[in-house]
Amino acid sequence: MKLSKFKFKLPDELIAQYPSKHRDESRLMVVHRKTGEIEHRAFKDVLEYFNENDLFIFNDTKVFPARLYGNKEKTGAQIEVFLLRELNHEMRLWDVLVEPARKIRIGNKLYFGEDDSIVAEVIDNTTSRGRTLRFLFDGTHDEFKKGLYSLGETPLPRNITREVEPEDADRFQTIFAKNEGAVSAPAAGMHFSRELLKRMEIKGIDSAYVTSHMSLGNFREIDVEDLTKHKMDSEQMSVSVETVKKVNEAQLANRNICAVGVTVMRALETVVGTEGKIKPYDGWTNKFIFPPYDFTVANSMITNFHLPYSTLIMLTAAFGDYDLIMKAYEIAVKEEYRFGVYGDAMLII
Repeated sequence: MKLSKFKFKLPDELIAQYPSKHRDESRLMVVHRKTGEIEHRAFKDVLEYFNENDLFIFNDTKVFPARLYGNKEKTGAQIEVFLLRELNHEMRLWDVLVEPARKIRIGNKLYFGEDDSIVAEVIDNTTSRGRTLRFLFDGTHDEFKKGLYSLGETPLPRNITREVEPEDADRFQTIFAKNEGAVSAPAAGMHFSRELLKRMEIKGIDSAYVTSHMSLGNFREIDVEDLTKHKMDSEQMSVSVETVKKVNEAQLANRNICAVGVTVMRALETVVGTEGKIKPYDGWTNKFIFPPYDFTVANSMITNFHLPYSTLIMLTAAFGDYDLIMKAYEIAVKEEYRFGVYGDAMLII
């Protein structure tokens, strides 16, 4: 499969800059794989397609305020620092991206906060924009994290071109976010409101959780035409014993299993064994799924409308059938569905 197969014209105005007023009131396109039928619904109607004892699998990762701004020593130049992950708890080492990278060299110090309350020293180069920072802070680790996060802002993706607003701290997060570590929100899960989860419970639909910390690798541009040559960035993930039990029991009973988001689908396909059952896991995945691909675990999926050339649309097309999904995207543009993390949703059944 070639990269150019995932090109389509997406007007800038269809990239959602804000979420829908209420989580479950975004639009929902329902794509039927067997018949090719496409329906236009509201997201709160999603439960009509599921029955008692069906299983929804959510990603309970939690986004942290990863983008912050500091000043370079001596020159005072403003530097954007994007926190990726903590490398060493005790030494306060962080893997970060910096912008503009050409100004930041090993040995430089960066100052954060109005009173320079937190200082970081650059101790290594990792990629063209990547650096390892050692934060210098007197106090406990909890005090350090609290201070660091108070300086950070919600890491909205670049295709949201407006300034970050206070409401984003809540809306760029699922209501069941629990395990901190993501620099982007699992968009499909953000459509679920408390009312919708309660209606799921009343209807007898079961739920389970995996943790998959979304990284910037989901949004990194692919620079090879032959997709077999693309290497995904690794993401930290875990699947608990409890989730394994629920999923394997649902499979045995022939119940519908719905992956809520591409990160959940990727996680499930990472941990599936040769006999078709999943296993507990705590580690990393760099699994890259694109057409053609035979899925083993989930038989339905909820996902947002993704941007051209993204790895997210590639997994969606692998699950929903390439021709059908590209047709659905053509219709979505024509019908002015909203794209991106704050956009509308698609249910593939």
